[in-house]
Amino acid sequence: MARLNAFATTVMPRFVKYLISADRAVQNSPLPRSTVELVNIRASQINGCGACLDMHVKEAAATGLTSLQVNLVGAWRETSVYTDAERAALDLTEAGTRLADGNGIPDSVWDEAARHFDDEQLAALVAQISLINAFNRMNVLVKQQGGTYDPAQREAAVAAATAGAR
Repeated sequence: MARLNAFATTVMPRFVKYLISADRAVQNSPLPRSTVELVNIRASQINGCGACLDMHVKEAAATGLTSLQVNLVGAWRETSVYTDAERAALDLTEAGTRLADGNGIPDSVWDEAARHFDDEQLAALVAQISLINAFNRMNVLVKQQGGTYDPAQREAAVAAATAGAR
């Protein structure tokens, strides 16, 4: 059970409004949506965010990712189901999510991502890694559980989250 009904507060809906706005910026970028969902899934796995995993494994199907690709994200290095660009995005996601490990972002990881993505796509990739980590931390802090996300209700949920946040 969640520790806090965050959306019954005045602060959280306002905060989420801006996160959703940031999400829209990435959605309107040239970064492939399937790559965005792989990033979302991998960061959410690392951070233990059940609510975000619930959402993004379900959203991934709409991007054309196969169930095999979705199911193997946690072991992406030991599989052959991802493109070199997807692998570079996953590597950057792991480095950007595990900053507390003290390794920063190795130049080799950045250079590999830059080999596959132009500056606009790289900017979107950095933004998405940052954004999903923010969503993960928010949900983990309040113990928001996964399992009830319905992709058909996403737009209504986004509208509800932002309606009272003015």
